[in-house]
Amino acid sequence: MVTARLPQDEIDQAVEALREGEVVAFPTETVYGLGADASNPDAVRKIFELKGRPATHPLIVHIEHPRALERWALSVPPAAAALAEKFWPGPLTLILRRAPAVDLAITGGQDTVAVRVPGHPVAQQLLRAFGSGIAAPSANRFGRISPTRPEHVRDEFGDDVRIVLDGGDCKIGLESTIVSCVDTVPRILRPGSLTLTQLRTVVPDLQAGPANGAPRVPGSDAKHYAPCTSLSIVASRTLEDVVGQLTENRERIAVLAMRPPRVANKYMTWINAGRRADVYGRELYVNLRTLDKSGAKEILVEEVPAGEAWDAVRDRLHRAASAENVVYGDPDIAALRADLGQD
Repeated sequence: MVTARLPQDEIDQAVEALREGEVVAFPTETVYGLGADASNPDAVRKIFELKGRPATHPLIVHIEHPRALERWALSVPPAAAALAEKFWPGPLTLILRRAPAVDLAITGGQDTVAVRVPGHPVAQQLLRAFGSGIAAPSANRFGRISPTRPEHVRDEFGDDVRIVLDGGDCKIGLESTIVSCVDTVPRILRPGSLTLTQLRTVVPDLQAGPANGAPRVPGSDAKHYAPCTSLSIVASRTLEDVVGQLTENRERIAVLAMRPPRVANKYMTWINAGRRADVYGRELYVNLRTLDKSGAKEILVEEVPAGEAWDAVRDRLHRAASAENVVYGDPDIAALRADLGQD
């Protein structure tokens, strides 16, 4: 359940911490963020230290209202202005040329800056009270599963993050769609819940996928969003065969599927996430965390359908997977068994 507002004293404590250069975890409609005062380079560097995040990976600056863009962006092209008017507050991040005052620690050393107006009421409450931009990536260790509940943040950081604003479960559960507006043709650089079709209602020439020389953006590493347990993507038609072969030696296997299992197997933990892309996406990180703690030697994920409704989910799963290839048949199964030390 999403929390509409927090008591003002909790917000005041978070604001005081931000102004003192501390980091604060707060909810957005996508995932929980690990925030610091975007105008304080020393505070921003604490985010990188806590997460173990490489300095070349940019952060997103969260602002209260599109009017604040002029503080962070050198200019706002018409396409960016139109997208902001339509989709802010919401799960859309815009890449723009950075204003001179924006510290390079935020941008990963680039001349571009990522900016978003979050739609979560607690994030809006915090930004209004703080009165400036908050730089924030997801509130988890670098490369690991993103947090969509406050307890996920506490599990990740413990006492290292003193303030975690509890806004309930994230409504969307997947990171924002990122659109670059620095070139003539705007482009989606990271898929999210806002699809190409939706965005093209505002900017008809918008394209999907980065062009050569595109800015680096959060969450674009080949390996990202990953559980500690090895994860493989399996074609639907071979899922039960793979489970059967991998459990022959009584190894525990965890499965994330879009349906119930056809046969029982005491060595598997099976989550049926359903076939609705929005519901699957909202619960994806919760389910991956559950399976990661199940004691399984391998997590198997049923390959999700084609189509833009599943683009964001597919992107996160393929980056979380331990190998690029999807398990389709016997040669792939043999290779997976070898990786697990079963041959």
